[in-house]
Amino acid sequence: MRIGIVSQSYYPRYGGVTEHVHALAHELRQRGHEVTIITSFFRRGEKGFKDGVLRIGWNILVPFNRAFVDFAIGLSLKRRLKRAIRDLDLDVVHIHCPTAPTLPLFATQVSDRPTVGTFHSTGGRTALQDLFKPMVVGAMERLDARIAVSSTALATAELYHPGPYHVIPNGVDVDRFHPLVAPFPEWRDPNFTNILFVGRLDPRKGVQDLIAAMPEVVQRTDGRARLLVVGDSYLRPQIMAGVPGAVREHVHFLGHVPSADLPRWYATGDIFCSPATGNESFGIVLVEAMAAGRAVVCSDIPGYRTVVTPNQDAAVFPPGDVPALARALSQLVEDPDRRGRIAETGRQRALEFSWPRVVDRIEQVYREAAGRRAATLAGTSAA
Repeated sequence: MRIGIVSQSYYPRYGGVTEHVHALAHELRQRGHEVTIITSFFRRGEKGFKDGVLRIGWNILVPFNRAFVDFAIGLSLKRRLKRAIRDLDLDVVHIHCPTAPTLPLFATQVSDRPTVGTFHSTGGRTALQDLFKPMVVGAMERLDARIAVSSTALATAELYHPGPYHVIPNGVDVDRFHPLVAPFPEWRDPNFTNILFVGRLDPRKGVQDLIAAMPEVVQRTDGRARLLVVGDSYLRPQIMAGVPGAVREHVHFLGHVPSADLPRWYATGDIFCSPATGNESFGIVLVEAMAAGRAVVCSDIPGYRTVVTPNQDAAVFPPGDVPALARALSQLVEDPDRRGRIAETGRQRALEFSWPRVVDRIEQVYREAAGRRAATLAGTSAA
């Protein structure tokens, strides 16, 4: 198949959807499909078409839903998308976040090929989404199949767009994220237990709660705990300034790291913590950490419950409850045997999200979408 995957953003812009699109394209290519990722420019000097990535329009960041969302701008985006779909002679167009302005929504509106939409977002109704709803109703009717990455993403999508969906989770490369990956030796010290955070430094990711918990964690563990923060945003200086003075030597900001280094960072941690306060449709970082054999501590939110079973493959705490977070972390720092049991159970759970399993199901959706589009065209011709 010739498959076009449309995403508002792609590398070097990092995020859950970017990682999903990249891994999906890789697995599809491994199976012999011809895949083109259609996205936007993010940095000057990028090529318009290189290594299977076609860039149309410029990506900007817009504050929304306690985070920053991507928004593509440019002249004649619709016309250029329509021409790209035609010139690539695609068999399937797979659009991620198909109702998101602008690139995904425009692709949904202009695609004349079998079209699949994957919904990643979660959260309740918002005034902004209500404002755009009239624009996307017609576009949604053009989708031949819909995928939601979790039950929470499904519930959000159905608030605006009721109908049939396939629930297919995000995948993880269980060979890349593996317990035998070598850590960064300079960050391994028998005197410290490393607590790892990976993610954008957005308020909803909860990193400030994690930092607020560190004084109690350090005190409870006699100074044996330290926090490694992998990730960045414009809020980084503000967050760093908020680290309590008593634990500044126990909190290390590592900034943005190359995607290729992520497995080694997971290997460097002893405990992985994701204290998101909500609006997460799926815990891809949880699955990566579990695949890497790390013990997970995470907030007990619906999106994460699609991945973990509390007190089996993860220790959980109420979102925003800093004292409960501190207790959960301290207990795992103090109990390496329990860490090991959680990590082992988590690794087995992560195997259920391997990309080959996930893509088996996505390929079936592609075939269904192609069949549905063909049947629709046949019915139109007959009429």
